[in-house]
Amino acid sequence: MKARRLPSLSALRAFEAAARYQSAQLAAKELSVTPTAISHQVRQLEEALGIALFVRKPRQLILTPSGRLLLATLSEAFDAIDTTVQRIRSQPARSVVTLSTIPAIAARRLLPWVCYLREMHPTLDLRIQASHEPVALDGVTADMAIRYGDGSWPGLVAEKLFDNVFVPACSPALGLRRHEELPRHTLLHFEPPGVFTERLDWASWQQQARVPGLDVRAGLVFSDETHTITAALDGQGIALMSLPLISDELDSGRLIRPFGPDLPGKPFYLVYPPERRNEPAIAAVRDWITDLTHRHPDKCQTMPSP
Repeated sequence: MKARRLPSLSALRAFEAAARYQSAQLAAKELSVTPTAISHQVRQLEEALGIALFVRKPRQLILTPSGRLLLATLSEAFDAIDTTVQRIRSQPARSVVTLSTIPAIAARRLLPWVCYLREMHPTLDLRIQASHEPVALDGVTADMAIRYGDGSWPGLVAEKLFDNVFVPACSPALGLRRHEELPRHTLLHFEPPGVFTERLDWASWQQQARVPGLDVRAGLVFSDETHTITAALDGQGIALMSLPLISDELDSGRLIRPFGPDLPGKPFYLVYPPERRNEPAIAAVRDWITDLTHRHPDKCQTMPSP
């Protein structure tokens, strides 16, 4: 890239103001300097260019042809700079909120409706951090989280979002209707990484159902709940799944609940530090999540970036 060979920008600015007013005194007033400083800057510019820019009269500065040419170019350039600066200053400040949650909640409860948040708060940037492990809500790692548990996280506000229950579900294409048919079908298992105090799996379900001949250790195992749901939708087997995560598929008939029992799980909560409750960005994300929980709006279409 070719380097620019420009005179002093201070000198150019002093000349532009003096030429516009045809007065060193008025230019000095605009730029908050002395008339002597304006004259000195203009002299330096003329020496650097090797040409005269003004014909100096006792109380008037008259532009030379070269001075008129330079003034026209500088006026256009400074106007463009001023317009851009004003546009930048008028843009609202952007805010960022990092929300931590498990991958399935991110994919199935948040992403389909994130455009509503963007539409209501175009200057808010939401960063979704998907992880099975709880992270620090320190404003650096994350600001808020949707967590699964008993609602007790010391030092954090915990607002209940929705209850949770695990149900056997599968594609209607399997033709599965009765307990005694279950041993002939593939069990789909969700085994998240890390240590969980509560495990609701096929072994837990079998303790209540007591289906003869069912091997609860056999089948396909996934570490991501969304993959388990996808496999069930594809007719790969039957899964024990969180009801709030598959409500759309059950309503549409893409998945069915052939039988029970259902296993109650711990609810999901929105958690964040209490001292940040009234921050506008935190409140905006909280209201958006709460609204989704209670109203279940239709998925929105792809929207252009603001």
